[in-house]
Amino acid sequence: QVQLVESGGGLVQPGGSLTLSCVASGFNFSSTNYVLSWYRQAPVKERELVAVTATRVGPTNYADSVKGRFTVSIDKAKNTMYLQMNSLKLEDTAMYHCAARWRFSAKEDWGQGTQVTVST
Repeated sequence: QVQLVESGGGLVQPGGSLTLSCVASGFNFSSTNYVLSWYRQAPVKERELVAVTATRVGPTNYADSVKGRFTVSIDKAKNTMYLQMNSLKLEDTAMYHCAARWRFSAKEDWGQGTQVTVST
């Protein structure tokens, strides 16, 4: 059973940085082919796909709204995905979720989310 646990959210001023973590269990980054994603959901806004990567070698794709500011990385030894967020803006405020699906399946598992608030 896949489980995803996010952490690292918090309150930060505009221009600041945060790093989110997503610890996965139920599958192994080193031996499986999974698509890993970060989504965010802000009140009264549509859910946004922030970034998509994979446990196997491949590109990471970013939403235009975060390109150049956010970076996804994976630590296979820790079975953890990270989202490094720099130059944060007010509009980055949202609940951030990580998600995972086996590459050849449409079923996607989500974590409970971690709140990021960018405010003065």
